[in-house]
Amino acid sequence: MEHPKTAAFGKKALFIGGTGVISTAVCRRALACGWQVTVLNRGTNNARLPEGARSITADIRDETAVAEALAHEHFDVAADFIAFTEADVQRDMRLFGGRVGQYIFISSASAYQKPLAALPITESTPLVNPYWQYSRDKIACEDALMARHRADGFPVTIVRPSHTYCTRNLVVALHGVHGGWQVLARMLAGKPTIIPGDGTARWTATHADDFAVGFVGLMGNPHALGTAVHITTDETMTWDQIYVVIAGAMGRPLHAVHIASEFLAACGKAAGYDFEGALLGDKAANVRFDNTKIKRLVPEFCCKISMAQGLRETVHWMLSHPEAQMPDPDFDAWCDRVLAARQAAMEAFERGARG
Repeated sequence: MEHPKTAAFGKKALFIGGTGVISTAVCRRALACGWQVTVLNRGTNNARLPEGARSITADIRDETAVAEALAHEHFDVAADFIAFTEADVQRDMRLFGGRVGQYIFISSASAYQKPLAALPITESTPLVNPYWQYSRDKIACEDALMARHRADGFPVTIVRPSHTYCTRNLVVALHGVHGGWQVLARMLAGKPTIIPGDGTARWTATHADDFAVGFVGLMGNPHALGTAVHITTDETMTWDQIYVVIAGAMGRPLHAVHIASEFLAACGKAAGYDFEGALLGDKAANVRFDNTKIKRLVPEFCCKISMAQGLRETVHWMLSHPEAQMPDPDFDAWCDRVLAARQAAMEAFERGARG
């Protein structure tokens, strides 16, 4: 078998974005495999770029400026990590049609049917999500790209990540606008932790370094053109298991309180949180992915970082990095209000039962 670095030698890739959780890991992996990587973004977070990546400063939303910046460029692969709407991919098709050998669109596994009719989830599972506009927008993007592929052979590959994280991102079911630190802070303070549903829904979280192996293996892969593929670990854990591991990594007991996802979504809406999409449209679902397709397309793809290992590493990183410990008093107060409402409802029911 040809070594990945030998196979990619001299090939050029353009990454739009390039400094997020997924794209940073992909950029690092592509460089290690011999790709010549150019990153196009606004330049605000380029300190995160791996050494060896070339940078072009431009805002992808300014189509004219990007067209000028890329006027004399040709790439074997272009991957847009920040395309979210049909308008975004229509712009990309105008920019890259006839100029790249492959265009990779990063969709989302949240686009799969909710609620699910059957497990495991395969790439042929229907795409329909009535709970989350984000997912419906991704579906519209896929539809537009595949229509163009059928019409004139636009060389699209669609990648559907599920929950993908790195050491800096805590895997939790609920958090506020500042990320997961406040969940840890509540555990450290001995406060209750809200877990959606009864805690038994199975979830999967894939480390970005493992995801990147699959993604880069699709780059320049002729068998990946005109198709969609998800990239996830085969492993699942219940939300109860996930939170037990997180608490254990801090040496703290878990004080879990289970609350219906529908109730959490309603309470979140009242406080300006979109938990309907994040829960009912994604994390409250029982998931298990069939990764046969990515393993066939990329034989070297194999997740090496277990969920428990990744969870513990993330907790330890956050505990040792004060800059990651961003308080979120609004989310903390919201949790307390939800817990108080639950307790009041239970007490009212008990009073009514006693007559």
